Amino acid sequence: MASTTVSTTAVDRYFKISERGSSIAREIRGGLATFFAMSYIVVLNPLILSGADSAGNTLGIPRVAAATALVGGVLTIIMGVWAKHPFALATGLGVNAFVAVTIATHPGVTWPDMMGLVLVAGIVMFLLVLTGFRTAVFKAVPEGLKTAIVVGIGLFIALIGLVEAGFVRRIPDAAGTTVPLGLGLDGRLIGWPTLVFVVGLVLTIALMVRRVRGAILIGIVGATVLANVLELVFHIGPSVAPGQKPNPAGWSLVVPGLGNVRPVDLSLIGQANPVGAFAHLGWLAAILMAFVILLSIFFDAMGTMVGLAREAGNIDREGNIPNVDRVLLVDAFGAIAGGGSSISSNQIFVESGAGIGEGARTGLASIVTGVMLLLAMFLTPLINLVPFEAVAPALVVVGFLMFQQVAKIDWKDVGIAIPAFLTIGLMPFTYSIANGLGAGFVSYVIVRAFQGRAKEIHPLMWAVAAAFLLFFALGPVEQALGL
Repeated sequence: MASTTVSTTAVDRYFKISERGSSIAREIRGGLATFFAMSYIVVLNPLILSGADSAGNTLGIPRVAAATALVGGVLTIIMGVWAKHPFALATGLGVNAFVAVTIATHPGVTWPDMMGLVLVAGIVMFLLVLTGFRTAVFKAVPEGLKTAIVVGIGLFIALIGLVEAGFVRRIPDAAGTTVPLGLGLDGRLIGWPTLVFVVGLVLTIALMVRRVRGAILIGIVGATVLANVLELVFHIGPSVAPGQKPNPAGWSLVVPGLGNVRPVDLSLIGQANPVGAFAHLGWLAAILMAFVILLSIFFDAMGTMVGLAREAGNIDREGNIPNVDRVLLVDAFGAIAGGGSSISSNQIFVESGAGIGEGARTGLASIVTGVMLLLAMFLTPLINLVPFEAVAPALVVVGFLMFQQVAKIDWKDVGIAIPAFLTIGLMPFTYSIANGLGAGFVSYVIVRAFQGRAKEIHPLMWAVAAAFLLFFALGPVEQALGL
């Protein structure tokens, strides 16, 4: 009994669990909630990166799935043990989509070439952290914008949950309407999966209102049980399957059910070619692509880190995040590891908010999440049992919790209010954290300058705003250069 108490106390001291107002039980619940909220990436990333390159080669879905789980698990454990924050890492959806589109539209590029560019961007990012530049940029951001980042990410998380649950859907362009989104299908909620989401959301809210411990995790488990029962009884199937017509009433990504132990193939690790894109596309085109990747991973992760740390209360009186350099180093290494493993850049996952909403405050939660990801390499039931519709309610609830910070923004100061509004609005509307940050940074510099308060703008904010202006203008620049 005494040895158990000593070991528990040592863990508490190392992770500062009691100091941050948490407990080991909360950290475990939070780690599990984060895993269930983000486990879909092990299924989704291989699908996004499934296309053939110019040589006709594919990465292979089993290989991408195995490497995605391995790299995400290892990085998340490092984040927990070293940086001691409840931030999980996995393949970022923005960069992997860019990589897939580039492969599909540039005939001269192969998968090793493209992943080599991700690797190069990651190395540059790592150097920027080592020199202190990335940390300096974080500290240069005004407090009002940092708060807006939290609120914007909250709306973004909630929208992800609503869309992936089928509660909100994109209206096809063929409908001839300027309204991009609508309720369900043709204004009606359809399908058992959407019912799972609604039941899970009501259950989670009810438990939170009653202040039940583990409300978010209980909501996920309850919705998961319902989902598996419905699939067993009605054989609903996926919304999209190869060779079949789309089924709008099907599961969005994961069809709940038991899976089998699968072999692990990690042969993708080490296949990236960091110079291939420069040889096949030319230096200018390759540099522009690397710049897009670099800017995305630079600011997506910074925005996510700020939002999650503030929601967890892991901010000191000066507005700084403890061990921020370690957090940024692990995140930068995620781009290197992801590119080198041919699974695209790994970064802090916004779905970590599910664990934070469950009470996670320390790196112990990340260790739990990381171990679960490593197990997911072998045990598909860890992923297949939980459809996205079962975790979507957690994202909506966490979005609400993060949105509450909107009251802290000084809406009477237009120099902060306008950039804050653009940051909050464009994150969900463009489905990109980086786009929202860019609009906020650029507008902050412009409005403050027009106010005659340019001296208040940190020099790094000018540099960042200029970089984002180039980022937003890349389309016309590429067209002018014939790229």
